[in-house]
Amino acid sequence: MDDRQAIKEKKRIVIKIGSSSLTHAETGNLDLEKMEKLVRLLTDLRNSGKEVVLVSSGAIAVGRKMLGLKERPADISGKQACAAVGQASLMTIYQKLFSEYHQLTAQILLTKYIMINDISRQNARNTFEKLNEMGVIPIVNENDTISTEEIKELGLGENDTLSAIVAALIHADLLILLSDIDGLYSDDPRKNEKAEFISLVPELTEEYITMGKGAGTSFGTGGMKTKLSAARIAADSGADMVITNGNRIENIRAVLNGEPVGTLVLAHKVPNFHLTNYISGKEE
Repeated sequence: MDDRQAIKEKKRIVIKIGSSSLTHAETGNLDLEKMEKLVRLLTDLRNSGKEVVLVSSGAIAVGRKMLGLKERPADISGKQACAAVGQASLMTIYQKLFSEYHQLTAQILLTKYIMINDISRQNARNTFEKLNEMGVIPIVNENDTISTEEIKELGLGENDTLSAIVAALIHADLLILLSDIDGLYSDDPRKNEKAEFISLVPELTEEYITMGKGAGTSFGTGGMKTKLSAARIAADSGADMVITNGNRIENIRAVLNGEPVGTLVLAHKVPNFHLTNYISGKEE
């Protein structure tokens, strides 16, 4: 069985969607049609026997629009205020959409301090396990309303990193990162038309890491560099990871069908993997 076909057998899956994939580029408002497709697909995966965790950005972006702010606030308290307003609204929309398919969801907000504390980290893992047993889809975000380190991208980072940490925490088989480009390229394809697409990364060497580019939109914070950092956590913990275009929600299904969509980074579980080392920055 080749690497792509092996994905069909993955059972525990973490899917991360970013702000740029959830919103209309022209206005920054939520793309409800895309969200509905995402919800229907995730519910169907759950119905087929897969265990699904969704890591969703968007709280600050949603709050910013609801508050009528044209730009993302530069100050921490402004971002926290946007997150406080936006997180409630975002979860309300998710719950409404999931309820149409009779799928229960749960909100889990994490911080760096939860993950570095042994007791809190184990409690978080137990919560994920119980929710999966109950058939619930957890929706995860950073607790931006009270955290300062995370919101400044000094703690867990942003949600690319968070999703990899969640994948490692729950011993996921696969992490899918929905990006605003098709996958990993040898250079930024938006600036270099000769950039080559990379379909498979058998091992995440330094050569691939250096290809990471700090990219983003006015509504997102992540770039390819953060996705490759996330790939290192996921792969070292024993999970395959796929980077694919979030503008086409159906790419999730294509990935799980073993189709050559996006960039596949193969797992290479390291001996004595310790998640706290990656959070504290002891691992390169």
